[in-house]
Amino acid sequence: MAHMASTTSRALTVGFDLDMTLIDSRPGIRACYQALSERTGTYIDADLAVTRLGPPLAEELINWFPAEEVATVAEVYREMYPTIAIAESPALPGAREAVAAVREAGGRAIVVTAKYEPNAKLHLAHLGIEPDAVIGDLWAEQKA
Repeated sequence: MAHMASTTSRALTVGFDLDMTLIDSRPGIRACYQALSERTGTYIDADLAVTRLGPPLAEELINWFPAEEVATVAEVYREMYPTIAIAESPALPGAREAVAAVREAGGRAIVVTAKYEPNAKLHLAHLGIEPDAVIGDLWAEQKA
């Protein structure tokens, strides 16, 4: 009879990025930048901005607004985002299934994103994607 080595089993945790991994946020972000441009009277090239997704919002806004206005404008953007961007941003193919597969295998599925955490949670709830945890406001090495 073969003796099996005992191992300590640890729950598998899989981290997913949000934008362009679970959701296509480009249409919603584009619409939100267009609305922000109208509201502030400041030109924003929304088509260009959505080619640079990933970095924190302030790193995009600095291209269009004076540095001293970025924090205030970011708050305006985040307030507008739920009513403009959520419905416009579809799930990517297989996103729900990937998160569900991790959970069905007994693991934990988490979402890590640079996006403002409340808005990230709104996206996931709207699309019926149910991770165990969502951690927002992370960028680059912080995601690890």
